[in-house]
Amino acid sequence: MSKRVLTTESGAPVADNQNSATAGVGGPILLQDQHLLEKLARFNRERIPERVVHARGSGAYGWFEVTDDVTAYTSAAFLGEVGKRTETFVRFSTVADSLGGADAVRDPRGFAVKFYTEEGNYDLVGNNTPVFFIKDPLKFPDFIHSQKRDPFTGKQEPDNVWDFWAHAPEATHQVTWLMGDRGIPASYRHMNGYGSHTYQWTNAQGEAFFVKYHFKTGQGVRSLSAEQGAELAGKDANSHQTDLLQAIERGVNPSWTLHVQIMPAADAAHYRFNPFDLTKVWPHGDYPLRRVGRLVLDRNPDNVFAEVEQAAFSPNNFVPGIGPSPDKMLQGRLFAYADAHRYRLGVNHTQLAVNAPKATKVSNYGRDGLMASHAYGRDRKNYEPNSYDGPAETGVPLSAPLAVSGHTGTHEAPAHTKDDDFFQAGELYRLMSEEEKSRLVANIAGGLSQVSRDDVIEKNLAHFHAADPDYGKRVQEAVRALRED
Repeated sequence: MSKRVLTTESGAPVADNQNSATAGVGGPILLQDQHLLEKLARFNRERIPERVVHARGSGAYGWFEVTDDVTAYTSAAFLGEVGKRTETFVRFSTVADSLGGADAVRDPRGFAVKFYTEEGNYDLVGNNTPVFFIKDPLKFPDFIHSQKRDPFTGKQEPDNVWDFWAHAPEATHQVTWLMGDRGIPASYRHMNGYGSHTYQWTNAQGEAFFVKYHFKTGQGVRSLSAEQGAELAGKDANSHQTDLLQAIERGVNPSWTLHVQIMPAADAAHYRFNPFDLTKVWPHGDYPLRRVGRLVLDRNPDNVFAEVEQAAFSPNNFVPGIGPSPDKMLQGRLFAYADAHRYRLGVNHTQLAVNAPKATKVSNYGRDGLMASHAYGRDRKNYEPNSYDGPAETGVPLSAPLAVSGHTGTHEAPAHTKDDDFFQAGELYRLMSEEEKSRLVANIAGGLSQVSRDDVIEKNLAHFHAADPDYGKRVQEAVRALRED
C-alpha cells in the first residue's frame, strides 16, 4: 500500500521534509524555500487567544434523552416527546487559571452543554455551583481581575482575592460553596452541573414560566480535600482531562439526570427574595425538582484544539420555547460570550464543525469575513426582504415577552421582602456536618490569613458573622491562630 503524499498548504507535493534548501552544502538558507517559510509561519500562528475565563477545559460528545413530559411548560421541540434524543457536546472547565493551569484546584467549574436541536443549537452555559459571586455584570471584569494573576507579581494574590470579596458582601454565599467540600471536584464526572441563572420557558399556549436547571451526576458527588487536591495537581496537572478521556475510552460513559425547578411567571414579582438574583438559590421546598431527562457522554473529540478549544458556547443561543429572564448577570452574558468568540475565533466561528448546527441548516444573510466557508451561489441575495425567495422571518417569538416599566437609569435590583446577602450563606453553613464546617473554616482561614491589610480581613469576617455567628467566630479564631504562628 503506497503512502499518502505530503503536500504544502496549496497541495503541491513536498520533495524533502528533513532538510532546508541552502546556498550550497553548509550554506545559508534560501528565502525561496517556500515549504520552510510556510511551516514556520504557520507554526507561529498555531495558537489563538485563550479564553480570559474558563481557559482550561475538557469536552466530549454525547446525547440527551427526554424521560419525562414537560410540554406543559415549554414548546421546545427537543423536549417535546418522551424518548427523544438530541446530540450534545459538553465542555467542562476551571474558571480563573490559564490554559496551562492544573485541573485539581479550588475553583468553580464551567458546565456548558450544546444541544444540536432541529430548531437550532441551544447552549446552556452554567457552572458546578447553583450561585455566583456577583449579581451585576458591570462588576464582572473587576471580579475576574481580582482572581487572576496580579499584573506586577504575575501570580494570584490573596490580597486581591479577598479585597474584592470584602467589598462584595453578596459573594458570601458562593465563597461558602467554593471553600466547602465541593470546592475541588474529584473529577468532571463526579460533580453536578447547574444552569445557575434563571431562564424562561414558554409553552405552546404562550404561558411563561421561570426555570432553574440542575444536572445531577450519575456517578455520585466526589470531591478532594485541599491536601488531596494539591497532591494530585502536582502529580498530574491534567487529572480531570485524563479521567474523562480514559473513562469514555473504556466505555464507562458518564451521565447526569437533568431536573428543573419551575416557577409560574406571576410568582416572581412577589417571591420573598429576587428570583433573578444569581447569588441565591430557590429552596426546593418552594419549587421542587422535576425530572426532565438524561445526559450521557460517549465519544471523545478527535482533536482537542478543533473541538474543545474552538467550541463556542453563547447563552443567547436559544430555541423556540426557551428564552432569557431579567437576571442581570444573564443579560450581560448574552452579549459578552458571543463577543468573546468573535474576538478569539472570528466572526464565522459558528461555521466550525463543533459549533455548526447538526440537525438543521443555517439560512441567513450573513456574508464574508475571515474564514467564511459558506458557498453562496450567484442567485443568492444578501439582503432582506427580497423578491428572490430568500429566507424570511417567521413572526413567531421564541419566548414570551418580559414586562418592563419605569425610567431608564443605573438602578439597583428591586428589593423583595427577604432580600439579604447573608441568609442563604448561613443556611448552607448550618446544613453542614461538624466535619464539613471544620474543613470550610480551615480553607477560608488558609487564604484570608495571608491578606496583608487588617481592614480587608475585618470586612470579610463581618460577612461570615452576618451569615451565622458561629461561622464568623470560628473563621475569626482560625485566622487569628494562623497569623500568630
